Parts: sequence; structure tokens; C-alpha cells
Amino acid sequence: MKKFSQIDIGAEFYAEVVISASDLDAYLTFSRIKNIVYENAKPSEQEKKMVSGRAILSRIEGEFTRLEEMYGNLLIFYGIDGDPNWNNRQTRFLKPVYTGDILKVKYKISEKRELDDQFGLLGVDFEAVNQDNKAVVISNRNLYRIKKDPPMHQEPT
Repeated sequence: MKKFSQIDIGAEFYAEVVISASDLDAYLTFSRIKNIVYENAKPSEQEKKMVSGRAILSRIEGEFTRLEEMYGNLLIFYGIDGDPNWNNRQTRFLKPVYTGDILKVKYKISEKRELDDQFGLLGVDFEAVNQDNKAVVISNRNLYRIKKDPPMHQEPT
């Protein structure tokens, strides 16, 4: 685990994500998304369903929290802001993602600042390509509050 003080702007981390049909079904049940894309699928299409954009982002975020460098930190999703360098957009889905696709995700720390005595803020950009190395999603300025490093305990002198 990297502590807040050890995380640098520009640092990159990587993960691989596969969303199965059962993962998507569980997400759709939980989120209560109702969309004819999923309801009208023929039996042959059940094996390769198009994945909801929010499901993709949820899974990518989930993998971020599981990274060796992040797991163990107190991370709190703070929000998603538009990127001023990207006409205030935040996320774009560039190609469809289907269940079983293999996504290679790059996480890049794009912002880091102190919020208060206890917490800092990390801005994290996500980029994912599929198994054909085609970009499928870009999401900038995903913001996380992160508990700052505890002060070093000093023995009384």
C-alpha cells in the first residue's frame, strides 16, 4: 500500500478487468436498470451482452480500490468533476463493451491536494482498451478523498 505522501501526480497503475454475464446480471438487478437492450436479447445474444456504461465504471473503480498500491487506504469516492482541459467533460464511452471482453485499464493520478488535517484528494483518470487494443472508455477527474498519513508518533523527551 502506498500512503498519501507516497502517491505522486503522474503515477500510473494497471489492472485487467473482465465482466461476466453473471456480473452484469447482478449489477442490473442491484441498480434496477430497465433497458430493452437487456430485456429483448435473443438466447444466442445472452452469452455476449453489451455492458452498461455505469457497470463498466463501477468495475473499473472497484479494481482501482483493489490495486496493491491502493488497498488498505481509506478511500472515499468524492465525486466526478468535468475536466477543464477537456471542455468540462468527464467520461466518454468510445466503443461498446460486451461481457467476456478483456479490458486493460490504466489509472493515472492527475491531481493531488490536501483537503484538511485528515484527508487529501486524489484525481484519478481511467483509460481502458479492449482485447483488440481499441480504446473503449476514458474517464477523467474521478475524485477520491484519501486519509492522510498519520503523524509519526514521537516519544516524549
